[in-house]
This record gives sequence, structure tokens and C-alpha cells, in this order.
Amino acid sequence: MSNSVSVRAQVSEAEWQARVDLAAAYRLVAHFGWDDLVFTHISARVPGEEGHFLINPYGWLFDEITASSLVKIDLAGRKVMDSPHPVNPAGFTIHSAIHAARPDAHCVMHAHSLNGVAVSAQKNGVLPISQQATIVLASLAYHDYEGIALRDDEKPRLVADFGDRIFLMLRNHGLLTVGATPADAFLAMYVFEAACMIQVRALAGGGELVNVHPQIIAGVQAAAAAVTKGLGGALAWPGLLRRLDRLDPSFRD
Repeated sequence: MSNSVSVRAQVSEAEWQARVDLAAAYRLVAHFGWDDLVFTHISARVPGEEGHFLINPYGWLFDEITASSLVKIDLAGRKVMDSPHPVNPAGFTIHSAIHAARPDAHCVMHAHSLNGVAVSAQKNGVLPISQQATIVLASLAYHDYEGIALRDDEKPRLVADFGDRIFLMLRNHGLLTVGATPADAFLAMYVFEAACMIQVRALAGGGELVNVHPQIIAGVQAAAAAVTKGLGGALAWPGLLRRLDRLDPSFRD
């Protein structure tokens, strides 16, 4: 589906590595079953190019995406490098708002995972009932549903609601995470989705739930950094790439 030789020749080594990592993130989202056909996006800044981002070719399934098929766009969702692949500028609305407001958000990942949407529809949101939930609750924001995110006037409200957090629950819609790298954004989404899956199952059990003490949640970020040796998503990322290479290494094309 792609011509990796011609694209790789046109971009820096830093951009090519970013493309490989972003393509891997798309493949992993599909592998873990969080994708929604061709809908939702994962975007990443292009290293060394202010205001330029990489995003999926619209209409491709997440398990088809490759490094060279990713499309380079600006904050308005317009192509800034020749590509035969279409993009969905409207679908970049949420991402562009966060990228513009958050210099630290080099990667923005949005998913319509079934467990995530289910919890986003629950009035109390994420409950403090699992270790995964404590990590999410330490840096979680909510944004109320305003319809399909196509309007620019929603951007300032979304940005204000998100603030400087890592996890954003889009009410009645899905989950969103940010990170310094696709690896960080992916690990955050993995934990977010796991917290939601555990919550859906725990509530389905019908028994009384045990909440984690608020003091534990207050100290969880420092504990999480210790567990990952300060590496964040980079700790698990090489292993995840090895898994993808065993399954289908074409994401690197």
C-alpha cells in the first residue's frame, strides 16, 4: 500500500523514527482491540518541524498503517508534504486543539474502546477500585459531550477541561491520552482502558466494591515513575515492537 523508499528519502532520520513508532502505535491499538474501524486518530509531532504533525491516511484500517503511509499535516489538517493518501481534517479537531495548547503533548491518542465509552457514560466516571484506576485518577480530566467533534468553538472548552493532565475522558465518547512519545501515550491508554475494563466487570459482578484510599492515589505518580524506572512507556515499548515484528513487521515500511 505504500512506497517506503521514496518517503524515507524525503524525511529526516528523526522523522522516520517517529513514523515507525506512530505506525506501531496504530498497529498496537488494533492488536488490543481498541480501534473503531477507520475512525479515531493518533497524531504525533514531526521532530524539528514546528507546527507539523503525522496522522493516519483516512480510510485505512489501523492494522494496515505503515510508516510511509502516514500523512504530514499542519495544525489546520492540511497536507504539507505530497501524499497520495487522504486525510480527515475534521477528525483532527480535537488533536489540533491539544497539540496547540500543550507543547508537552508530542503524541495524542484517541480511542473509542468499548470499555472506555461504557465508563464515559457512567455518571461517577472512573472509580478508585483498581491499581490501574489509581494511576488514571492521579492525572484525569473530563470533558462533556458536545456532539461529534467538528466545531472549532469547542476547542477552548476542551483545552480548559484537560488542563495539564495525561488522561482525558470524553463523556459519552471515549478516551484520550497524551505523551512525550507514542510509547508514553500508548502506555497511558493501556492503563486507561484496563481501568475501564476492570470497572465494567466489577460493576457487573453486583457486589459491594472496595475503594482505594485517597492518600494512596495522591502518591501514585511517584510510585509509577519508580516502577517504570523513570522510563515511562519506553520500558515496555521495545517488547511491544518485538511482538509486532513477530506478528507483521510491515508497519516499518
